[in-house]
Amino acid sequence: MNRVFNTLVRIWRLRDLRRSIIFVLAMLFIFRLAAHIPIPGVDIANLQDFFRKNAILGLLNVFSGGTMENFSVVALGVAPYITASIIFQLLAMVIPKLEAIQKEGEAGQRRINRWTRYATVPLAVLQGFGMLTLLRQSPQPILGILNARTYVLTILTLTAGTLFLMWIGELISERKVGNGISLLIFAGIIAGLPPAIQRAVVTLDATQITQIVIFAVIALITIVGVVLITQAQRNIPVSYARRVRGMRMYGGVDTHLPLRVNMAGVIPIIFAISIILFPPMIAQFFVQAKSAVVVRIAQWVIQVFQNNLVYGILYFVLVFIFTYFYTAVIFHPHQISENLQKQGGFIPGIRPGKATAAYLQYVISRVIFVGALFLAVIAILPLLMQRLTGTQALAIGGTSILIVVSVVIETLAQIEAQLTMHEYET
Repeated sequence: MNRVFNTLVRIWRLRDLRRSIIFVLAMLFIFRLAAHIPIPGVDIANLQDFFRKNAILGLLNVFSGGTMENFSVVALGVAPYITASIIFQLLAMVIPKLEAIQKEGEAGQRRINRWTRYATVPLAVLQGFGMLTLLRQSPQPILGILNARTYVLTILTLTAGTLFLMWIGELISERKVGNGISLLIFAGIIAGLPPAIQRAVVTLDATQITQIVIFAVIALITIVGVVLITQAQRNIPVSYARRVRGMRMYGGVDTHLPLRVNMAGVIPIIFAISIILFPPMIAQFFVQAKSAVVVRIAQWVIQVFQNNLVYGILYFVLVFIFTYFYTAVIFHPHQISENLQKQGGFIPGIRPGKATAAYLQYVISRVIFVGALFLAVIAILPLLMQRLTGTQALAIGGTSILIVVSVVIETLAQIEAQLTMHEYET
């Protein structure tokens, strides 16, 4: 407790850091204020009920920062920006010129960030159009009567809201006390906790004490597990050969190469959500088609993906596969091997070059298995909790916990880095 208090005192004494934290809190407050400005003509009660009954839309609501279920002016959240970022990361794998730009350092990253912002606009328009179409075909009346003018204005408003949040996220990131986009999602999740707890308390009674105890135990185990897996890493020993330059000797240092168990973060879950959401969303456009065959196929697709068993299996498998896929995107054993060889580094007992790359690929494949299995279980945790407790009120959002813990760890690490840097300067 004293350590936490001393850290807070150190933070408050640093004027620049104190101002940065206050600025970030102010931006998060503006975000939550915008999240409560609804689009006119929307039945909020029916909308929230619609999201609670649809697990996939519920996950999309998490990544939007909790703004979708209110259908506010920032209802799309930062999801289009995240999608654009993922697209450019994937394109860098298949387009050599884009990969070369990515390796140019800070200048190349600025170019890619600019293109990502441009791509966010059409993606936000498409997502806004798809969301409006989906809500119009809901069995419950959610949207009022929309003419062509109102339809276009609503889509433009949603797109502008996404760009506004993207701007806020970048302003937060510039303060170096956390990733802005992640903090916006974090704020949305935390803001949704009080209503969720209130709904759970209202629906539970004294006869469900056993379920409450089970829920509390599993929630605690989940939080501990998320912290452990998020921080876990495999350290590969690396040695640097001694080199003599003039009258000085360099190298001769033993260090390690850290390989994180959960290297992919929550990106595989986002990939899996996008894939699972695509077929039923497309089918929604054909439920009112003139052809009876097309209508039956569309209804069948929607029913299949609304089946919890089918949804859970597909979700688990896709998250597991995409964890390996995204790790392959961001982790390049051959490039790491080349860099080690250029710097005079080597893994003891492993020959430099291709042998080192093969060894790193072997190790990461085994390490990522644990991370992939963990992410897949976390993804379907709400379904498992509903089956175990027999109620939807006691459902732990494993993905939400993963995001919250990851953001807290990252933010604290950046704050601690600024404190350490200030101590060195003084």
